[in-house]
Formats: sequence, structure tokens, C-alpha cells
Amino acid sequence: MSNQFFDQMFASTPVMAILRGLGTQRTLEVATMAWNLGVTSVEIPIQTTEDLKALKALALAAEDRGLVVGAGTVLNRTHVEQAKDAGAAFTVSPGVNVDVIQACADAGLAHLPGVATPSEIQAAMSQGLEWVKAFPASVLGVDWLKAMGGPFPGIKIVSTGGMDAHNARSFLLAGARVIAVGSALEDPQQLGQLAELMRERADMPETLSTDSNNGH
Repeated sequence: MSNQFFDQMFASTPVMAILRGLGTQRTLEVATMAWNLGVTSVEIPIQTTEDLKALKALALAAEDRGLVVGAGTVLNRTHVEQAKDAGAAFTVSPGVNVDVIQACADAGLAHLPGVATPSEIQAAMSQGLEWVKAFPASVLGVDWLKAMGGPFPGIKIVSTGGMDAHNARSFLLAGARVIAVGSALEDPQQLGQLAELMRERADMPETLSTDSNNGH
């Protein structure tokens, strides 16, 4: 379920929005900006009761647009239950946790685990997951992405952590399928750059795919 879900969700854009700790009103405002820009994938890390309130409100707003939202920083079964109750359609974790993966499967939620090593990629793949989150991507770097493409040609990576409009293109060309951004969404200049990047991606999917596969 997770693989098909993310294949479909990320088909229309190479950018995902992460709205961390903004409160309900600001979360709705920034998410609306993202949606209007064409960034249809949105995640809210759930670390406080306020985050859960924001997630619930955003899930309702997304439903009106025919979209879905996800819960991030999901670390255990309780978080999975909270995400489900708040209306999330998918969950994201900073690492690989088999118990969380199973809980998400039980709850009917797609799951995106975090990885930073070949062993963690293998662990995710052993659970049948093709989509993973490279975290922290800015620390791992583009060379790490290129290196992982060799032994794991089927893996689909969402680069998360330290991503913005300035480095997004280099990570996409290195093999990332999606770039997850946070504060960049509140920077008008970066919003324009992200919009341009998405237009480029839509216009030249074959070129980007070929470049990333070759590690250029």
C-alpha cells in the first residue's frame, strides 16, 4: 500500500512541505500557499497537542481540495493512532521501526521511514517499502545519494533536512525523487525558485531521470 500511495502522491510534484510547530492558523495559511504553488504533499510533525490540532484542521482543509496530509516524527504505535485519529493519510519517521511500520499497515496508513545508512535502506526494503526518507539529507550530501543508487537502484528517496530552493536541484539531479522543505515555504524568493524548479521537473522528466541515474 505504501509504495502505490507515494507513487501516486509524488507523481505531480518533486516537493513536499513540512510544517513544523506553526500552530493551527499559520499551518493553514502556509499549507494554502503550498497548495496554490502546486506542492500538494504536506506533512505536519506531531510533537505536541497543538500539532495534533493543526493536523486535524489541515486534514479537513485538504479533504475539501481532494488532497491528503501526513503526520511526521511518528516514533511509536501511540503516534500512529494519534495520526490516524487526526485524519492523516500517511506517516513519516526519522528512522526505521518495524513496530511502527506494522502499526501503520494495521491502521491503513502509508509509511515513509527515515534512513541514513545502507543497513537502514535494507531494513526498510525487507518490509516491502520502496520509498524512504534520507535524513538528515544536507549532512548526508549528494555523494551519499549517488552512492546509494548503485546497490539500491529501486529505492525512491525523499531528501529531508536542510533542504531549500538553493540546494534542491542538486539533490534531485543526484537521485532524490522528492525534496522536503520547511522554512523555504515562508520565503517569497524561495517560493518563486521552487515554482520554477517544479516547472522544470514537469517539462523535462526524462532528462532529470537520466541525469540522476548516471549520477551527474
